[in-house]
Amino acid sequence: MNLNETIPFLDLQKVNEPYFKDFMKNIGFFLNSGNYINGDFVRKFEQKYAEYCGSKFCIGTGNGLDALKLILLAYKELKKVKDTDEVIVPANTYIATILSIIQSGLKPVLVEPRLKNYTIDPVEVEKKISKRTKVIVVTHLYGQLGAMKEINSIADKHDIIVISDAAQAQGAENDLGLKAGNLCNAAAFSFYPTKNLGALGDAGCVTTNDEELAILINRLKNYGTSSKYVNDYKGYNSRLDEIQASFLIEKLSNLDSSNKRRRLIAKRYMSEIFNPRVILPYWNESKDHVFHLYVMRVNERKGFCEFLEKNKIGYMVHYPIPPHKQRAFSEFNHISLPITEKIHNEVVSIPLNTTLTDEQVTRVINVVNEY
Repeated sequence: MNLNETIPFLDLQKVNEPYFKDFMKNIGFFLNSGNYINGDFVRKFEQKYAEYCGSKFCIGTGNGLDALKLILLAYKELKKVKDTDEVIVPANTYIATILSIIQSGLKPVLVEPRLKNYTIDPVEVEKKISKRTKVIVVTHLYGQLGAMKEINSIADKHDIIVISDAAQAQGAENDLGLKAGNLCNAAAFSFYPTKNLGALGDAGCVTTNDEELAILINRLKNYGTSSKYVNDYKGYNSRLDEIQASFLIEKLSNLDSSNKRRRLIAKRYMSEIFNPRVILPYWNESKDHVFHLYVMRVNERKGFCEFLEKNKIGYMVHYPIPPHKQRAFSEFNHISLPITEKIHNEVVSIPLNTTLTDEQVTRVINVVNEY
């Protein structure tokens, strides 16, 4: 074991290196096709990812934020949601989830998570439902599925749409073997390069079993076009890039095996880190967590991060400032959300990715235990 080696939090070049030969081959196909937008690669990826998720439809988009926004805008076009209707959303999600709601002309209602696993608390969700509540957004944070069974039950009782922000949870499964992307009315995915299934640039998609919704999103993402130069809606430009689709096709075949490796590393962290000064994430060792991130909590985060730096262990903080305390959301700055604030003040992500060797994992464990 090399104690002088720096273990980076994530090395994307190393993550993608095994695919370079196939990537270059696809670039050649792409260049020679003369079809650079909405071509065969996009159609093939949409088909393969729908099959992978077990959903009827997959619609490629430019990124994950657009995927969420297009779902909400489509429901507005379908008259199931209207301006200023309320959307319940986790208070501790990434800012993009809340931006999608505001940019769609809807009102976010921030709800606390469960401290146990950081996903939205169904009990708190039900408390926040009003006559104006039309949508619940569940974020599968850090790669762990939210409480979909409970949330769907609440939604059914109140006739509310459920959307999942599944950007961090590609491949996560519930106890029935249903994957993220097939657990509610519609799901939005990001394929940002750091994700478990990552492109080499921005990319995203929507999955759903609702044909009417899928057709509408497919039109809205392409200027509202139903056929060439025929525009039925005031649409947008958010298409999955052809070359990114080709990269995603190559990586999709290894998603389950890479998630398995992530779980094996997580299992070692869970069983071998015993430092009482750190709080490990909750996991029941099921497939409901794909460990996009391995997030611990530490009361004295600054000192812990300095210790990691001293010992050449990479880390990240996801995320240091909760959305309701961001300057961009000044309308929420007065709100007190103690659980969310506690999480954001204490979380630290340590390295967990498919490039880590067993020896590197051992060194990370030893360093954390020595703190």
